[in-house]
Parts: sequence; C-alpha cells; structure tokens
Amino acid sequence: MSLPDPEFPPLLTGHPVRAPECPFESALAGVMQGKYGAADFLWARDTARLDCAVVLEPTVDRRRAAEMAFVAMVAFGDSFGAMAPPEVGLTYRWPFTLCVNGARVGHVRAAISAREDAAGHPDWMVVGLSVNLRRDRRDSEPGSTPDMTDLLEEGCGDLTRTALHESYARHLLTWIHAWDTEGFQGVHELLLFRYEGYREEVAVDIGGVVHDGRFVGLDDHGAMILETGEGTRLLDALEVIEAPIAASEGA
Repeated sequence: MSLPDPEFPPLLTGHPVRAPECPFESALAGVMQGKYGAADFLWARDTARLDCAVVLEPTVDRRRAAEMAFVAMVAFGDSFGAMAPPEVGLTYRWPFTLCVNGARVGHVRAAISAREDAAGHPDWMVVGLSVNLRRDRRDSEPGSTPDMTDLLEEGCGDLTRTALHESYARHLLTWIHAWDTEGFQGVHELLLFRYEGYREEVAVDIGGVVHDGRFVGLDDHGAMILETGEGTRLLDALEVIEAPIAASEGA
C-alpha cells in the first residue's frame, strides 16, 4: 500500500524511518549523538503500524518530565476517539499499555537522559508511541494471542498510518500546551477515566515483579496507588521509564 507522507504542524520536524528501523530507538540513538533535538518527530513508513517518537528537552525535573508519557497516552486517546467508530472502546493499562475492546493494541514508551543541568532538568527525553494497524497472522495460530489485537480486526480498517500520525501529532502538541499551562490535572482525570481496573483488584508486573492489590487512584504524577494487605503502595512510573547511563551519552 502506498500512502502520502504525513504533514506535521510547524512546531514539529518530521523525520521518516524505514523498516526495520524503530523510530524510538533511532530517536534515542540520534539524540545521544546530537543528531536530534527538541520537537524532532520520527515516524515509521511502515503502513501496518502507527510508530513514532518525539524528542523533548524538559524544563522541569525528572519526575515531572515523566508525566509526558501519560500526556502521550491521553493525546492518542483523543486522536483515536476523533477518528474511530463510536462503538470501539479505547482503554489503558497502567502504566503505558493501550487497549482496544479489551485487548492490547499498542503502548507508549519513554526514556529520560541520565544527565541533568544545574537546575536538575534532564538534558532530553524521548517519548514513543506504537499501535498495531494490522498484524501479520501467517505465523500464528487462530486464537493464539487472545490478548492482542489490531485496528483492522476491531473495525478500524479505514484508519491509515498517515492520518493517525497527523492527528496524533496535533493532539500531542495541544496536550503538551495544556500540561504546560494548566498542569497535570486534566491528564490525571482522563487517565482514571480510561484505566482498566480502577477501583478493582489488579496485578501489575514491573520488571518481572508482580504487585497485587486494589487500584485506588493515581498520585499527582501518575504513579499508581495500590492498596494491599500490607498497606498502601505507590508504583512509580519512573521505574518503567528508561534512563540511559551517562557514559552512553558521552559523559
């Protein structure tokens, strides 16, 4: 399938990436080499997936910068909601998994520089988004991955890589501006609206360690508040955000 290249808002600079390159990995390598900087937006030409990454240069501390991963989730939620059929339900799984009609369809991924300036602001951050538009089922048995899906299977076959990249980029800029001017509260409210398991018993895997308890809310930065038999626990999103070692950044 041949598609026109997406057109991005003037504040973003688009950089196409060809398979098998991954936009997130390419952005991460490029920013550490000084090739990419703030507002560079890498996107995959692959027509079977929405795959992109944006480079940011935070002017806040590491904990607040980590909120950008949640901002990206909310931006995709708005973007998808504006384009998908009304009967298609988008939900999230903490921290960064995207689901459609109860099955995993994609995820947000983030990395924050290990280096900081004198004010404690990380040198850079990369936030990636990946969503299955259609999967290659030739190597899988029917029903072998019931917890995974794609947009074609869920009745969204008309949504293209190009249209989704354009819509997501616009909504991402809108939400970054809202976060910058109004804080995290608006993001916080939409996260709770879409998170699976809110006010229910959940099991959350972080680095191979499963945390069980009742999902009672989010703190002011998006960390999960988990009520367990031993008391209340806070699952910090920073634990699942990648932090490249300073040496790899040329320190």
